[in-house]
Amino acid sequence: MTNAPVKNAPVRRRVLLLGGTGEARRLAGLLDADPAVEVISSLAGRTAAPQAPPGRVRVGGFGGADGLAAWLRDERVDAVVDATHPFAARMSGNAAAACAAAGVPLLVLRRPGWSPGPGDDWRRVPSLAAAAAELPGERVFLTTGRTGLAAFAGDDRRRYLVRSVDPPEPPMPARTTVVLARGPFTVGDETALMREHRVDVLVTKDSGGAMTAAKLTAARLLGVPVVMVDRPPVPDGVPVAATVEDAAAWLAHAGPLMPGSGGA
Repeated sequence: MTNAPVKNAPVRRRVLLLGGTGEARRLAGLLDADPAVEVISSLAGRTAAPQAPPGRVRVGGFGGADGLAAWLRDERVDAVVDATHPFAARMSGNAAAACAAAGVPLLVLRRPGWSPGPGDDWRRVPSLAAAAAELPGERVFLTTGRTGLAAFAGDDRRRYLVRSVDPPEPPMPARTTVVLARGPFTVGDETALMREHRVDVLVTKDSGGAMTAAKLTAARLLGVPVVMVDRPPVPDGVPVAATVEDAAAWLAHAGPLMPGSGGA
């Protein structure tokens, strides 16, 4: 027997959740458990086998900010939560522009970034290009995603260990070893991997969260410096929630939530 609610009550709220993160899946689960809410999770479709969240799922782009604004009006969406990856700057910008045009409340759900602790050797940089220009080692553990390798492609001298969920896209450095894996990762596993490949510098984005933080602990234990790429800013004027619970509380008070009210 299932305890899942039967949605026979009138749906008072339709929420578009721009997803792809663990926080997005958790929030989708909370919203889908409410009979008065219809949650629509939108996935970019860049990952070959994404983890499907609860509720209705939409895969693929909207056609930019104008296409998203039109979709919000057509679907009569009441509120939007941007729970994309902290580095999905284009999608976040499109969401802000579309929601402003359609008159739909928007919240950004962003887990806090990482902070260095005692014993850490971090060098913060503003971009992948700056990271490529600031490498202090010769054996690089690159954990910046499969589409972020072009900035390092011209380096024929160093050896790169690249980890991603799906096979990375060229261009990439000539001397590259690829490991396909999905987190979470343990400190023991990360330490063993970095020792096996004799890693002497870690390059990563400031994604935050616990799922992939073990590599930072391993780097500290091994005395490996970290080149940390800062995340892009949230669009101006958009409220931010740091936790799923805060996002759910915001949604409980966001906008007029009567049938057919969204984006009208």
